[in-house]
Amino acid sequence: MSSWTQRPQASAAFLNPALVAAVTATAARDYERETSGRRMPWPMAFVVAPLVLHRPTRQALPSSTRTHLTNWVAEHPALVAGLPARGVSLAPAVREGLRFGLRHQMIAVEQGHLTGTIPSKSRIEGELADLIKAASLVGRWTAKSDNPSTVFALLGVRP
Repeated sequence: MSSWTQRPQASAAFLNPALVAAVTATAARDYERETSGRRMPWPMAFVVAPLVLHRPTRQALPSSTRTHLTNWVAEHPALVAGLPARGVSLAPAVREGLRFGLRHQMIAVEQGHLTGTIPSKSRIEGELADLIKAASLVGRWTAKSDNPSTVFALLGVRP
């Protein structure tokens, strides 16, 4: 990642490490809750970010986890087609967010899996609330797949 002074202001604000860490921690926390204790594999952080941080994709996410991922992928081919490229472009921000989250104890890593230690109740509003809500959904939604590689394959992303 380039230094903060060299980043465009909008990019620096939207892809700041604290935000990426909060999104990742929320997804990891709710993944673990959905699976009754199974933790989110750390590569899933690279799927969460492009699903949540890209506004058109976030707005197209289902309202609940009852929508199967395969059905959503079939209904949104244009969004899914751009996901691998978004994942690659967001990878440096995700790595930076993971480091921030680890340093500030928002995220813990154990045996290659993430635990989100971020509290679930907070008073947030606006677009930040939308991001956190989407991260929660993506965490619970991807947890429904028995194998993370299935999620990667459906979304066209390579770990």
